[in-house]
Amino acid sequence: MKSLLSTLVLTTALTMPGLAMARQVTLTTNLKSYGGDGAYLAFYVTDASDTYIGSLWMAGGKSKYYKHLTGWYRATGGDTAQVNGITGASVGAGRTLEITLDLADALFDAGYTLHIDASVEDMRDSPNEVSVPLTTNGAGTPVKGRRYIADFSYDM
Repeated sequence: MKSLLSTLVLTTALTMPGLAMARQVTLTTNLKSYGGDGAYLAFYVTDASDTYIGSLWMAGGKSKYYKHLTGWYRATGGDTAQVNGITGASVGAGRTLEITLDLADALFDAGYTLHIDASVEDMRDSPNEVSVPLTTNGAGTPVKGRRYIADFSYDM
């Protein structure tokens, strides 16, 4: 139940005014031309004490490979229910993934961090490929990835 509640808080605006406000946020992830298969990417949020809050998106549809997204897997215990309904195809080398979500205003400027784990078949896994604090000032500022992601940014 906690995972469902976290997902609802993260990815939807409540319909009752005053309880929560949300804004549309576009996540843009540009992959390097690394010369391998499509990358699996896990987008998830932690709080200021690095406690898992919820998953935003999973790029890659075969759950048997989720264990290679080690930061996300460790945080969720590999619970595939965390990404039910929020998955898409893996992302090819040199390609761009753009996702638009409704994120609660309470996630910004409050110590929350967006993480992206990456994994490519027959190549090294890259936990915490990108880690970026969710701040209003950080919107539109590209952040470099460590291995497979050329850069990542979010816009509000």
